Amino acid sequence: MAVADGTGLGLPRRRTWRDRLLARRDRLLASAGFQRWASAFPLTRPVARRRVRELFDLCAGFVYSQVLYACVRLGLLETLEDGPLDRTALGARVDLPAEGLDRLLEAAISLRLVERRRGGRFGLGPLGAAMVRNPGIKGMVDHHAMLYADLADPVALLRGAKGGGELERYWGYARGDDPRRLEERDVAAYSDLMAASQSFIAEEVIAAYPFARHRRLLDVGGGDGTFLRAVAAAVPTLELHLFDLPAVAATARRRFAAAGVAATAHGGSFLDDALPAGADLVTLVRVVHDHDDESVLTLLRAVRRAIAPDGTLLLAEPMAGTRGAEPIGSAYFGFYLWAMGSGRARTPDELRGLLARAGFGAPRERVTHRPLLVRLMEVRPAEGTL
Repeated sequence: MAVADGTGLGLPRRRTWRDRLLARRDRLLASAGFQRWASAFPLTRPVARRRVRELFDLCAGFVYSQVLYACVRLGLLETLEDGPLDRTALGARVDLPAEGLDRLLEAAISLRLVERRRGGRFGLGPLGAAMVRNPGIKGMVDHHAMLYADLADPVALLRGAKGGGELERYWGYARGDDPRRLEERDVAAYSDLMAASQSFIAEEVIAAYPFARHRRLLDVGGGDGTFLRAVAAAVPTLELHLFDLPAVAATARRRFAAAGVAATAHGGSFLDDALPAGADLVTLVRVVHDHDDESVLTLLRAVRRAIAPDGTLLLAEPMAGTRGAEPIGSAYFGFYLWAMGSGRARTPDELRGLLARAGFGAPRERVTHRPLLVRLMEVRPAEGTL
């Protein structure tokens, strides 16, 4: 059966039996009568109620994120970390009037950030306790004010060119200018944000891969060196090298010296400059998804030229299509990176394709404990590709 495609182009659109089956399902789910029946029938009632909650969460998600933002801005969770407080003491600590505090507390309780305690007091809820000592999450929540500004009109954002807003200005290397000309003050904010969130990523990667089998590690796009400092603590025998923009490398040198870590920081652009050669392990930790395909190919080919013939590339990325984390890759990173002006989350198959085009063999995936945060690919150069 062919029908008009609705585009005004006069092209036929063919519907398969599966299309027709799903169309019947869609009409059924859209029916008010079916929705009432499903909500009342005992066997379908739990599913119907869950769907209602999911739909409402889609509508109200922005408000939920703003409740979290208010908690972070006011230091509410840190205030409760030392123990529960009553309304009067808590209001004085976070400087909110009674009515505003009550409204925030009720919202935070519903989101499991805060919970009621005996004696009219309030303490940390399960999610509040999980994030109170996680500077990475808190840093990202605070940083999201820029994302909210860029997404104020998402349709206009999608109809225009990528970037051009707050996020592109924040991530200096995403702009079209030569990023090697950036100064330390230009990269300080995003370097600190990356460092805050890098520690638990480092734990995942170090737990998943035997770094001790290597002699020389080059971390490309390594920021202020947070990842390499964690590796140094775990495997002190490794010779450590970092490559990042000159301004970022300067920050890394100071932080290596302050931590007493013997690591060399090289300055340059991996899109324009040769990488230091000879490392038998190269790491790309949350670097690839920040860049478009052609830039990724340029980077991977630079790694292929620099890596030792028997070396290993470790690619640590949040990947699209990760089971249980589909909205993170497709919705969150999809819109964040569009607003930033560069990059996208990729599926493992897409990454395999880029690696093959850059001269690498078939990658092996290493299991991480929290794949929704980071997945890990291990790959070696393909023979005869230089």
